Amino acid sequence: MSGDDHAGRPVAPPGPLEPWPDTVRWQPISRDLIWVELIRLGIVLAVTLAVLGVAWAMAGHWLLGVALAVALALFAWRAVTIVRAVRAWGYAERDDDLLVRHGLLVRRLSIVPYSRMQFVDVSAGPLERAFDLATVQLHTAAAASDARVPGLRPAEASRLRDRLTALGEDRAEGL
Repeated sequence: MSGDDHAGRPVAPPGPLEPWPDTVRWQPISRDLIWVELIRLGIVLAVTLAVLGVAWAMAGHWLLGVALAVALALFAWRAVTIVRAVRAWGYAERDDDLLVRHGLLVRRLSIVPYSRMQFVDVSAGPLERAFDLATVQLHTAAAASDARVPGLRPAEASRLRDRLTALGEDRAEGL
């Protein structure tokens, strides 16, 4: 529904990615996930630079020097997008479903009905554990509708896992 604001300017309706801006309380994920992702990027950068550096030293071809410069520029760009991408993540618990949003260039809003959940995973790799983080993964019958919420503190991940499991069981009983 569009209308006019107080100054008479047209107001656009909310987009499909923000269907409930006034009724949904979005929960952010931990900003510590930025460090986890930057460290992962740093590891890939180190390996890439080592391979390109050795190849350039052995072959001496100027194109490998250009490839090295391009790789550095791409990794710098990715570091900036990591910060923005982590800030774009959010989740919201509603009565009948879980909403998960993320993405920068391509934004995504996943709506997972509790009754469709088959099981809930909580995982934490070595870097996540070092930063006291975990990821909650929801699995449904349709693989395309699976959703994940990264960057949660373990206590929040456990609480969300337990709540989603309980709600999924309650909703499945009514089917």
